Amino acid sequence: MLYSLASYLTQFYSGFNLFQYLTLRTILGVLTALLISLLVGPWMIRYLSRYNIGQSIRDDGPKSHFSKAGTPTMGGALILIAIVVSTLLWSDLSSRFVWIVLFVTMGFGLIGWVDDYKKIVFGNSKGLSARYKYLWQSAVGLTAAYVLFSTATVPIETQLIVPFFKSVVFDLGWMYILLAYFVIVGSSNAVNLTDGLDGLAILPTVLVGGALAVFAYVTGNTNFAAYLGIPYIPGVGEMVVFCGAIVGAGLGFLWFNTYPAQVFMGDVGALALGAALGVVAVIVRQELVLFIMGGIFVVETISVVLQVASYKLTGRRIFRMAPLHHHFELKGWPEPRIIVRFWIITVILVLIGLASLKVR
Repeated sequence: MLYSLASYLTQFYSGFNLFQYLTLRTILGVLTALLISLLVGPWMIRYLSRYNIGQSIRDDGPKSHFSKAGTPTMGGALILIAIVVSTLLWSDLSSRFVWIVLFVTMGFGLIGWVDDYKKIVFGNSKGLSARYKYLWQSAVGLTAAYVLFSTATVPIETQLIVPFFKSVVFDLGWMYILLAYFVIVGSSNAVNLTDGLDGLAILPTVLVGGALAVFAYVTGNTNFAAYLGIPYIPGVGEMVVFCGAIVGAGLGFLWFNTYPAQVFMGDVGALALGAALGVVAVIVRQELVLFIMGGIFVVETISVVLQVASYKLTGRRIFRMAPLHHHFELKGWPEPRIIVRFWIITVILVLIGLASLKVR
C-alpha cells in the first residue's frame, strides 16, 4: 500500500525512490509489526482476561501446567494482525506471492481460531475434531499448492533443490503439488505441537522466519543468486518483507509470552505461523532446508508419532509424555531450562541451514 503510494509520488519528488529498496521496506516491516504487537498487546491481554478467554489445560498433562489454566489465550490473533498490516503496508501488492502467503496464513489462522473458540466456549481442551481440522487444512494447503504450480513462470519454481549440492535438482511435475501440500500442512501442525511451553515455539519461528528472509532475498536477486550458485526466481524478493513482518510480530509477542507467559498464542497463532513458514519455504524452494532449520519442530512431531505408534503396537510408551518437551518436564527439568535449550538448538540448526547457501 505505502510502497505503491511511494512509487506514485516519485514523479513529484525523487526522494521517494528510497522506498523502492527491498532492504528498507523489510526494516520498516519489522519495526511496524513489532510496534503493533507492543502497542496492541496490553489492550488485547486485558480484553481476553475481561471475557475469560483463558487456556484450557489437559487433564493428563503435567501437573505444573494446572496453574496456567485461565491464562489468556488466542493471543496469536495479535501476531496475525501485525503480520498482515505490516505486509500490506510495505509489500508490492502486485506480487502473486504476497497474496498467496497471506491467504495461507489467514486461512490456517481461521482454522485455529475455530479450534480455540470450541475449546473456550465448550471447555473442551481438544477443540476442533482432528477430522475437520485436517479437512480444512488440506483445502487451504492444496489450493495454495495448485495456485503456485499453475502460475509458475520458470521451471525452477516446481523443482526440488537439494541443499549442499550445487547441481542436484529434481523435476517434480504434478508431484510438486503434493510436496507443497505436505510441507505447508506438516509445518503448521509441527509448530502447533511445539507450542506447549512459554515462548518455546515463537522464538524458533522468529529465527527460522529470519533465515527464510535471507533465502528469499538472495533467491530474488540476480546478482546474489549468480554469485552463490543458486537458482534465481523472479518476484521472490517480496517474501523478505513478509518474513520481516513475522520476525517483528513474533518478537513483539514474545515480550508478553516469555516465561511466565501473560498470554498464549493458541492454535490461531501456532497453525498460522507454521503454515506461513511452510509456504515461504515452498516459494523460495528450500523445503529441505526448512526441515533442517525447523529441526525442533520436526523432532517434536516425530516424538508424537513414535509415542502413538509404540503404544498402539506394543502397549508401551517410549517417552514419559509427548510431545518431547513434556517428557523433559516429567523428568524434572525446569520449564525455562527446556525453553532456552530448545532455542539454542534452533540457533545452531538455523546456522547450518544458512551455511547451505555457500557450502555447495
